[in-house]
Amino acid sequence: MSSDRSYSMRGNGIYSPAFVSGLFDRMSRTYGVINYISSFGFSEIWRRQCVRRIDWSEYARDHLTLDLMSGMGECWHLIRDRSATRIIGVDFSGEMVKKSLRQAERNSLAGVTVLQEDILDNSLGSERADVIVSSFGLKTFDDVQLQALAAEVARLLRPGGTFSFVEISVPKNFLLRPLYMFYLQKVIPVIGKYFANDAYSYKYLGIYTANFENAERFVGYLSDARLNAAFQSYFFGCATGVIGTKPLS
Repeated sequence: MSSDRSYSMRGNGIYSPAFVSGLFDRMSRTYGVINYISSFGFSEIWRRQCVRRIDWSEYARDHLTLDLMSGMGECWHLIRDRSATRIIGVDFSGEMVKKSLRQAERNSLAGVTVLQEDILDNSLGSERADVIVSSFGLKTFDDVQLQALAAEVARLLRPGGTFSFVEISVPKNFLLRPLYMFYLQKVIPVIGKYFANDAYSYKYLGIYTANFENAERFVGYLSDARLNAAFQSYFFGCATGVIGTKPLS
């Protein structure tokens, strides 16, 4: 990605690369377990639904899937259950990358590569990917960064390629919203304290989610980048996402 692009790469404060990568480095040891427990297993369900939005019958071994903000590689076995596509994960948390590589080895996932890079400042060539997926990484971007990410999706995807994203979100239902946000902002840090002695790091999951709200703005940014994008809602809006394609011309 060229360094002279007109938009800024990453924000300051809690949206800076150093802060976000450091946060996930600290949480890496317990993030998978706590994420599963705190979501009552819905995180895995939503990942599956995100991956299933792709028509994998079109993508065989000679195709390439990019997993952006790939974390511990939680999507890879879901993808491989449906396709022999090559997979490249991109994540800038060094500890998450280490865990994802160990997981790929344990699960005998051949043909998986992981790049420890910021997706907004990456070394990947243009129009390289047939599929782009991402689970639970959008909330760590501010609005300017989401616009930059949409531009990167458009750059990285081949014409006719497909993408699917999912993210924890703030439900709009006036009864569910306060209960859900109380759980994210107050209960999950307690779970983090109990399991990882780290309430500080886990409190930011609620902060990021409250600021992100839902994927509707990202749908607009993808459309502005000349991609076909459609909003998706999961379990009454507790998670939202976007699916779409890059036009052939």
